[in-house]
Amino acid sequence: MTQQESSERFWKKFYGPNMGYLEEQYELYLQDRDSVDATLQEMFAQYGAPKETGNGTAEVVKGGSSLPSQFNAKQLTSAIKLVEAIRRYGHLKANIYPVGSGKTSDTTLVNPEHYHLSKEILEAIPADWVWDKNMVGVTTANDVVEYLMAQYAGSISFEYDHVNNDDERYWFQDNIESGNYRFTLSDDEKRQLLGKIVDVEGFENFLAKTFVAQKRFSIEGLEMMVPILDHIVQKSFYDETEEILMGMAHRGRLSVLTHILGKPFDKLFSEFHPSADKELVPSSPGSRAITYGWTGDVKYHFGAKRQLGEEKPSPPTKITLAHNPSHLEFVNPVVEGFTRAAQDFRFQKGRTEQNFERAFSILIHGGDAAFIGEGVVAETFNLSALPGYKTGGTMHIIANNLVGFTTGQEQGRSTRYASDLAKGFEVPIIHVNADDPEACISAAKLAYDYRKKFQKDVLIDLVGYRRYGHNEMDEPRATQPKLYKSIDQHDTCATVYAKNLQDQGIIQENAFEEMKEAVFNKLQGIYDEMTESTNENPEALPVPKALQTSLNDIETAVPKELLLSLNEGILKRPEGFQAFKKLEKILQKRHNTFANEEKADWAVGEALAYASILQDGIPIRLSGQDSERGTFAHRHLVLHDIETNDTYCPLHGLDEAKATFDVHNSPLSEAAVLGFEYGYSVKAPKTLVIWEAQFGDFANAAQVIFDQFISSSRAKWDERSNMVILLPHGYEGQGPEHSSGRVERFLTMAAENNWIVANVTSSAQFFHLLRRQAALVDSEAARPLIVMTPKSLLRSSRVVSTLDKFTNGKFQPLMQQPGLEWTSKKAKRLLIGTGKVMVDIEDKMSDNQAAYEDVHVLRLEQIYPFPEQQIREVIEGCPNLTEVVWVQEEPRNMGCWNFVKELLFKMLEEKKIDLHYVGRCQRSSPSVGDPHIHKAEQRSLVKRALELSEGGKN
Repeated sequence: MTQQESSERFWKKFYGPNMGYLEEQYELYLQDRDSVDATLQEMFAQYGAPKETGNGTAEVVKGGSSLPSQFNAKQLTSAIKLVEAIRRYGHLKANIYPVGSGKTSDTTLVNPEHYHLSKEILEAIPADWVWDKNMVGVTTANDVVEYLMAQYAGSISFEYDHVNNDDERYWFQDNIESGNYRFTLSDDEKRQLLGKIVDVEGFENFLAKTFVAQKRFSIEGLEMMVPILDHIVQKSFYDETEEILMGMAHRGRLSVLTHILGKPFDKLFSEFHPSADKELVPSSPGSRAITYGWTGDVKYHFGAKRQLGEEKPSPPTKITLAHNPSHLEFVNPVVEGFTRAAQDFRFQKGRTEQNFERAFSILIHGGDAAFIGEGVVAETFNLSALPGYKTGGTMHIIANNLVGFTTGQEQGRSTRYASDLAKGFEVPIIHVNADDPEACISAAKLAYDYRKKFQKDVLIDLVGYRRYGHNEMDEPRATQPKLYKSIDQHDTCATVYAKNLQDQGIIQENAFEEMKEAVFNKLQGIYDEMTESTNENPEALPVPKALQTSLNDIETAVPKELLLSLNEGILKRPEGFQAFKKLEKILQKRHNTFANEEKADWAVGEALAYASILQDGIPIRLSGQDSERGTFAHRHLVLHDIETNDTYCPLHGLDEAKATFDVHNSPLSEAAVLGFEYGYSVKAPKTLVIWEAQFGDFANAAQVIFDQFISSSRAKWDERSNMVILLPHGYEGQGPEHSSGRVERFLTMAAENNWIVANVTSSAQFFHLLRRQAALVDSEAARPLIVMTPKSLLRSSRVVSTLDKFTNGKFQPLMQQPGLEWTSKKAKRLLIGTGKVMVDIEDKMSDNQAAYEDVHVLRLEQIYPFPEQQIREVIEGCPNLTEVVWVQEEPRNMGCWNFVKELLFKMLEEKKIDLHYVGRCQRSSPSVGDPHIHKAEQRSLVKRALELSEGGKN
């Protein structure tokens, strides 16, 4: 913020008569500094001349204004400071904790005594000297202070001063101080609100009594979360909202599933399985329709979908609660990806068109401990204003239960509030006491209206408690005895509100008990109608047939004429566009090589793959930390005008394109960005979504997304993704963190055809692999693709492919070494390996091909699913084989060896052919750091592979 902006912001606090007074004092200050109060001297020195900004509503009084004799200038400025302090720090004194408290707060800043102000002094100052509102009954500064304390320090309080946009700050200030944000309920609406709270409380009580000692992660202590969500959903019916995308952890999930998503109670009850050999069968056929993947998950991880608002004039609103594992906050970026996909229109050439009105997201953070403790929360906040990831504002709710598992606030965070993290992203914060239902609904209204108006994130800190232990089987009194003594003595939210309504005469004394009894009887009736059936041998469902089917029959060749036309289109530029000349020369040369010599390097093969997929009408979204240019400067799919810095993507100008191409440089994040892209791929199944790591090694920062979502979501939740993961991989002597994409980790998780793991070594292979993946979009056979992409090989002549490789054939999971036949009668030794090391072997063999007549070489281009039958065919065609050698450049305990050795051994055992390993020895680090040692190791490795005299048998 500049000095001028700081000055303007400061003087906006003053209006009406006090501005006239300040202008008068400033004139005296210019004549004689010491003629004005020391406090005013300090203000004028720091902020310069008072400036009327138009913020106030009263007329400015100039010249003749003077202070009443009862007080002096210092007292006036102190009163103004107090008013501003209440706005900024009123939350410190707010009644937002139903039980216990947060970290000890120093409330000095909102006490009049701190400013040497008494009630008498404040009563002597007219209200309009310190406040620009006209409120009935507010006539003095003391009235202003009392009124503002009620607004800023009640059971709802606010933090918005960290927001630097004046319009947003004054919007909040106006709504709060006018009281416009408060949701006024009629007596009937209050009874309905009580009924919703009783429904939630009664549901949780029924589960506790019926399914004793079973985990449910109860919402009790935060019951108002459900009415808050219901209010937000209802408000969306009056807008153009087509979808609401929600994410939350397990706390309160069962209540949200049943009361917001409409999951049938009997379906939920059936998932509790009261005994090992029996199952509860829902009574209603519709309940059975909710199915998940073949291995399933625990009930408090499942999501659901529901459509509401069919009666509204605009399209109905579909609500989706995302499936989420116990990794709490990692669902956040996934939901943001859902939302962006729902907002984007992708079926026209060029870039996507985004409409914020179509969808918005709600993220319920799994407690104050998770919000501040999980780094993915900050990563996700950082996406909120970035062009490739923004979704027009997310509504965040912290399910604040004061304790994380058994860890208290004093051990769990270094900040006063868990919500303080959001301040760094200028997100306004609303703290609200979960025991005040009407304040909670008002918080929801204010948050919704803010998001709608400013299309930015907003946060509700819903402060409640956790009535039982973390999972109903813990004993919380062992670790938080004082807190749980308070909780034990504290009435439930429904009880507190019912008493309030009784006192107001809105409900009769016995109405509350009747409501609770009605809820219990309803649930008991549903439960009693269910039946038990014996299930002596329960087992997981089979993998869908579509996933068991081979992909070898998918045709991916493209006619020559189309490829040449696409290649020419990639070289077109808008009129007057001036890209960097050196770069343009490189791009022209490589594309001319394809047009004239019919050869394509990696970059051209990749660009033609994208272009041909767009011609097929399939949208593409590509993101990564340097994906526009490519980490290794090979891609250059976004050009920059050297004069204007305008950008142009060559794939946007293709005449043949029928769908959008989006490429985004991502922030320096793996977990949040990969989660976002995964979510996008699930929500947009007809789109080819690609995420590229800067280096493959860095993908391990997103291991939770790989483990819990990408690898297993289909089996657990029947959540389908067809995304592509590009992981630059290969040993070039660049050290441990720039060598390995950790292929072994993906192979460890490879099962049930859950994904494809590939390491290709030619531009045509990459072309066909991407086109095959695109052919799977929106099909039952869809699955993720993990590709170990090259680094130094990007510019190697060994990966260049001729035009006929693109116009004929398809992806080859197993490929013979270039120049060799499919089989060899002379071969005694068969080398099998994958990736760059096989190109090194090709280089070595090309020096003297005749010296290696007894060596045959295969490249494993698709590691999983493993092409076992094709390898068998090669072995059958090499009758003189005595040994098979697996070659890899990774250490023995890494790479593919542990995955392939058993598969190969079983294949060779019956033929009495030995199996050997050639590669680096076992290591804890992926590679050495010294490039000279690396080169020596690599030379030795290649030599041993080709001249093996003895080796370790498996």
